[in-house]
Amino acid sequence: MKFFFDLLPVILFFSSFKISEANPQAAVGLLVPILGAIGPDAAVSARQAPILLATLVVMLATVLQIGWVRLRHGKVDRMLWISLALVVFFGSLTLIFQDESFIKCKPTVLYCTFAVVLLFSDGVLKKNLIRGMLEAQVKLPEPLWAKLNLAWAGFFAVMGALNLLVAFAFNLPTSVWVNYKLFGGTGFMLLFVLAQGIFLAKRSREK
Repeated sequence: MKFFFDLLPVILFFSSFKISEANPQAAVGLLVPILGAIGPDAAVSARQAPILLATLVVMLATVLQIGWVRLRHGKVDRMLWISLALVVFFGSLTLIFQDESFIKCKPTVLYCTFAVVLLFSDGVLKKNLIRGMLEAQVKLPEPLWAKLNLAWAGFFAVMGALNLLVAFAFNLPTSVWVNYKLFGGTGFMLLFVLAQGIFLAKRSREK
C-alpha cells in the first residue's frame, strides 16, 4: 500500500497524459484559463496540451501527497521535500514557457541529487545514509555498508543518464518518455531493490 501511495503522483501523471492525449481539445480547454493567468500567452497547442496538463496534475498530486504525510505522521522525509521542490520548480517552468524539456529534466536532476547526497554524506560527513535506513533490519560489516551506499549512488546516476537518453537522445515521442517514466523507471527501481534484498538476505544467513 505504501508503495502505491509513493507512486501515486507518477500514476496520476501517466493517467492524465494518456487521457489528455486521447482528448487534446478538452485538455486545451482546461489549460487556457490557467496558463493565461501564469504565463505570457494563454494559447495552448493540442500537441503540447497532454504533457502540460499532466505536469499540472503531478504538481498538485505531489503537494497533496506531502501535505497528507505531514498531517498523518507529523514529519516529512528530507528527500520528499527535495522531490517536491524540484517538481514545483521544473513544473512551473514547463507551464510558464510551455516547454516540456523542463519536466523531462526533472527526474535526472532528482536522481543526481540523491546520488550526490549519498556520496557527500558518506565521504564528507562520514554518515552512511543507507546504513541509517537499513541498520535496524540487517547487520553488515562497515566495508559492505560503504559498498551498498556506493551502489545506490551509482544506480541513481545511471537512472539519471537513462532518463536523459529516453527524453532527448533519440528524438522519441513524448508518449514514449511518459511510458518509460512509469514502467521503465519503476521497473528498474523494483529490480534494484529486489537485488539488494537478495544480497542482504544472503549476508544475514551467512552470520
